[in-house]
This record gives sequence, C-alpha cells and structure tokens, in this order.
Amino acid sequence: MMGMFSGFQEDIQILKTNGRKIPAVSMHCGDQTIFVCEKIIPKICESDDEPITETSNCDGGGDANDSASVLQTELGPQPLTIMKARQLLSFYTLSQNANVSALDNNPALHPLWVRCDMSDAAGTTWLGAETVCVGSKVTGVKLYSVTCKGSTVDKKSLITLEELKQEHKKRHHQSSMGVKGSARFNLFGSTVVENTAIESRSSVTVDFKWSHVESIFEVPPLSSAATLNIKVASGEMRSPMFEMYRELEFLQTLADGLRTGETEWMEPLENTSAVNLTKAYLEELQNTAKTLQDQATKTAEHTKLKSETDAPIFNSFLERGDLDFVEQLWVRMRKSVTSYQDIGDCLKLVIEALRYGDIKPWIHRDSSSSLSKLILQSYHQQIDHVSLTGVTPVNMLLEMGLDKMRKDYINYLIGEELTTLNHLCYFLSTEVDLQEQVVRLRKLHHLLEIILTCRTFLALPYDKLFLLTQSCLQHYKTSPYDEEHEFKLQIKPALISNFYQKEHPVLWGVEVSSGNGPREVRTALQLSDRPLVDHVIFETDYPNETINGDGDDPAFFSTMVCCSLVNFA
Repeated sequence: MMGMFSGFQEDIQILKTNGRKIPAVSMHCGDQTIFVCEKIIPKICESDDEPITETSNCDGGGDANDSASVLQTELGPQPLTIMKARQLLSFYTLSQNANVSALDNNPALHPLWVRCDMSDAAGTTWLGAETVCVGSKVTGVKLYSVTCKGSTVDKKSLITLEELKQEHKKRHHQSSMGVKGSARFNLFGSTVVENTAIESRSSVTVDFKWSHVESIFEVPPLSSAATLNIKVASGEMRSPMFEMYRELEFLQTLADGLRTGETEWMEPLENTSAVNLTKAYLEELQNTAKTLQDQATKTAEHTKLKSETDAPIFNSFLERGDLDFVEQLWVRMRKSVTSYQDIGDCLKLVIEALRYGDIKPWIHRDSSSSLSKLILQSYHQQIDHVSLTGVTPVNMLLEMGLDKMRKDYINYLIGEELTTLNHLCYFLSTEVDLQEQVVRLRKLHHLLEIILTCRTFLALPYDKLFLLTQSCLQHYKTSPYDEEHEFKLQIKPALISNFYQKEHPVLWGVEVSSGNGPREVRTALQLSDRPLVDHVIFETDYPNETINGDGDDPAFFSTMVCCSLVNFA
C-alpha cells in the first residue's frame, strides 16, 4: 500500500482499521476493513489499529513515549489538505486500473479513506475510494465525498428530501431510485433532570430502518425494522440490582484477597461487630424451642422483614423468603466483616456450636459449601476437624456467598421461566476453582442487570425478555466478562412507541440509491446531535447541550455522503 504513496511518506500515515469505528464512514463501509490515511502524528503503542508506517519507537525511552501519548491525546487525528487527498485517491485509482497499471491482475485493495481539512467551499471532511469487482477482476472504483456543516436549530436551512434526490440524479442519470430512512433514539442512559446532566455508563438505544421516506426528520413508522442496542454497566444506584451488586462486590473482595494476598475491606453496613452478630444469631437459635421446620419459617420471615426495611423496593425482584442457616449467616457476615480475624472467629463460634449440639440448623438439600457439609455431619454427631488457619476461613466464606447468590439468581430466572437449569449448568458449575466460579457468577449478575433494566425501565414483554436471556447466556458461555459489549434485540416499534415518538432522535438519516449489486450508488444524509467527524472543529452559534431528547428544539450537525462510479474501459 505504501509503495504507491512513497512520495508522501514523510507527511502521512495509513492505518488499517474497521469501518464501523468511524461514524461518518461506517454508513457506507459497514463492518469491512479499510485503510485510513491521515497526517502523521506520534503513535500510541496500545492502539487497536494497525499502522502501515512506523511513526514512533514503542521500545524507546519512557519519557518520549509519555510525551507522544500526551500529544496524541491533545491533537487527535489530523487531516490532510483537499489537494493532497485528491492526489492520493488518484494514485489509488490508477493502481487498480489494469489498463494503466504496470502490473496485471492487481489484487483489489481495501477501500481507502482520507481525512480532509474541510478547507473547500463544500466543507469536505473525507474523500474515499472503493474498488468495484466482477468476480476477481477490478472493473472500476466508487469515489466518495463526505461534506459536513456545523450544528443548527433552524430546520429550514437543512437540505430537503427533494433536493437530496436531485443531487443524486445529477451524478447518476437513472430514473429508478430507492429511498430508505434510518434513525436512532436514546431510550435509557444519560439524561437531564432540571437542567442537571446525570451521566450513566449504561445505555439502551434503538435503531430504526424503513422504506418510502416522505420528509426529513419524519418519525419512524410502526412498520420499521427496529433493533435495541443494550449496554448495561453494573453498580449504578438506580439499577434494580444495586443491592445485589453490593453483595457481589464483597464476594469479589474476598476472591481478590485470595488471589493477590491483599484485601481492601469494604465499609461495614452494620454497627455491630461480626462476632457479636454471629453470637446473637446462635443464641437466637439456641433459645428457640421450636421444631426445625418452625425455626426455618421464623428465620425466613425475619430475613424478609429485615430486607424489606433495609433494601430499596426494586430488590423485591430477587428477594427470597427461604434463606437457610448458612445463607443468613452469610448475610450477617458480609455486612459486618472487616478482617480475616473476624471471619475465623465467626466460623469458630459456629463450628463449636455444631460440635456440641447447641444448634441443629436447617439448610437447603443442594447446598455445596464446606460449612453446609459440616452441618450435615452434625446431624449424626460426627464433625470433621477443620483447621481455621491460613486461607481456609476465607475459602469457606467465599463458598457460602457463591452458594447463596447462585440460588438468588436461579430463583429469579427459573421462577420467571426465562431459562432452565440445563442452560445454566456452565454458570452453576462447582467443578471449576473458586476464582472461575466468581467470574461466572459475575457474568450471571450482568445478565440479570440487563434483563431487569429492560423489564423495569422499558417494560419489555416476557417473550422479548426470554429471547434476550438466551442471547446473553449464549454469549457469556464463550466470551469474557465485558460491560462494554452491546447486546442486540429485534423488537416491534409498537412495544416502545411511547419512548420515542415524542422525542428527538440522536441520529436521523436518509439514503437515496440506484443501480444493483456492486454497481449500486448511494447519496446519504445524516443529521446528528453530535458531529460524526473528529478531526475538524466545527464553528457554530448553537452548541448542542441536549442529552437523551431533553429540550424543545435541539441543534443538529449535517453530514452528506455522495458517491460517483468510475468504470475502467
């Protein structure tokens, strides 16, 4: 690739990247690999893109690399002049034309896109070229230009649909044209309340696609194809899973301590010490002159009343009324433990009470923790010796938490008929080590964050929640934990019409097309609440401060992509 641009090597760099990473280009490139040409700037070694030219030494001194990173952050990608961009595209086109190229049967190159400085009258920000092939033979190229305008609230100043069609006809003299619309709306995420922005790492957006567009900014019809894009971050206070997240955080603290040897204990949620809470719980059991069944009922009711008092209303989604002895002990300890000594002292009290027959606690039949096994042994007045030294107490407490939280999640998923135990085997396995069990539990927690966010805030019906559950389960069986992953869900617009029909889109587009297959040509307009180009600064009198559709008359940036087809003789 650099061979054809050898005269420019001191000025430019070419990156190999994915077209979907560049908003202004993705509408035509989609998910394919492209070359991006831009002005040389110092490279960051950790970049996901593959540089074709080396512009910095990643193995050099630390100070130089730090300076390069700072410079990259400050400058961002830099454009070339329009003239230089056109020269580069000319070289690209000539290299693909077998009639003038020195080499026969040149392989088709990836599309080339060049960042431009917007210095011409049209405001060009990108120029691009893409080969047209019939079989393996290159028969022509498509040349693209992307022009942009700064934001405006004056919708009358925007190009009309008829003007866009005429622009297409000027370039492509075909009588038959197709017109398609697209739009994106924010349904959940960052928002504005009383002029205060509330930022969120979670977002749910919906993408619409439809045919037969009649006007700019028309509301997507109910016949549109709609796809939810769901990205949920754990730990947000408005989440229905926030209380469970705090519980998971403590579990993760124990696991991290075992892995690293260092533990940063969380602030206790109880004023009473862990040892005193455990003593009080054991005394309560000893003084209760009831049958095991009555005892289980009483402790379950006690837990329910306590959780209803302490936890937010949304926690009722996962609340269980059948917590056994080990689970209730976990609840007390995770809210009060602040040291390894606390864990050892609490477990010592429990094991002694079991050994001397002071308590005969009830536990679930399928409990798998070490403490549960000791309780089963106590039913027969024979308990194995347990040395509460080293990491043993932490392992025991971690097992208790894993056991309890797995049952919480199973209780909801099975109770709501969103999946079956067979589909949960991967997440519930105790055959893997404790660290891996925690990782899989985090995946299950994230799945529930996603499901309950869509149920609580979007009121999605059962059939859609079921499909989303299956998609998440399938993804996490083979993929690592990733809160940045965006889950997709096809949906009927009528199910969410009240969320978008009176709101402003964050992105609205229309595309005029003609021709078929590789000879199809398109002219597209995108209107967005934020610029789709990051290498130029837009001057505007209407800075857009709208988030999530709040505000009566938001400003929009305009981006237009035009295409020309050049055939090789």
